Amino acid sequence: MQAIGLCRFSYPALGGFQVGHETTEERIAYLYDETRLEERFRLLETVALPCLKAQTDPDFSLVFVIGDQFPAPHARRLESLLADLPQAVIHREPPRNHREVMKEVLNAARIHPNEPCLQFRYDDDDAVSVDFIARLRQTVEASAGLLKGQRSVAFDWPKGYVAEFGPEGIRAAEVFRPLNVAALAMYVKGGSPLTIMNFAHEKLPRFMPTLSLPDAAMFVRSHNGSNDSRQGLAKHVQTTPLDAEAAALFRDRFAIDEDHVRQVFSA
Repeated sequence: MQAIGLCRFSYPALGGFQVGHETTEERIAYLYDETRLEERFRLLETVALPCLKAQTDPDFSLVFVIGDQFPAPHARRLESLLADLPQAVIHREPPRNHREVMKEVLNAARIHPNEPCLQFRYDDDDAVSVDFIARLRQTVEASAGLLKGQRSVAFDWPKGYVAEFGPEGIRAAEVFRPLNVAALAMYVKGGSPLTIMNFAHEKLPRFMPTLSLPDAAMFVRSHNGSNDSRQGLAKHVQTTPLDAEAAALFRDRFAIDEDHVRQVFSA
């Protein structure tokens, strides 16, 4: 069963942001600010990409959506970071309605639209466990009875970590967050045009059966200065520096190496 991921990398969509802007030009200026993009690239390199490159089941695809005005030097940097992730494809779009664009991209990525598929959203500053794709496939296969007769079913792993990354390394806290974007996926029946972007992630259980699996930690949610969801009324989480055991867990479970984080964020 095809597994498709979607990552919005500083795409200047119309809607879809908690930080508001009066014009598309203002949004582009905000998203393409050099300081902001530098932080996004550092998080992409040290947090978001290593776990994808280390997936125990490499049979998935991931579409990175960027704007058609994304600066050429940054586009080359993105291409370089994705060079050893053959599952990744970069897709350019002009500014358009957020959900409409993402739904179109996901449906276009389906190789066999009349067959069922798995879909997941992926933020460019988060991580999933290195067995996320494998666990997703195994869980879906074991849920055949639940899938029968359903257009879509959501699968959620709510245990993980909130973390902060910087020159000093990593600070983190274990959290339980149902219906977080990271480690949340959706089964879509063959022939259905539904996508995971048809729904707000926290509202999925209103529209379909949702299976929660609160066992192993399956995600790392980054807290940083340019994180859109951290704006406004975002809840503060008290983090602490990783000890040796936690650093080993981040390295083994999420492919996040604290020494690499220090090196990249100190550059």
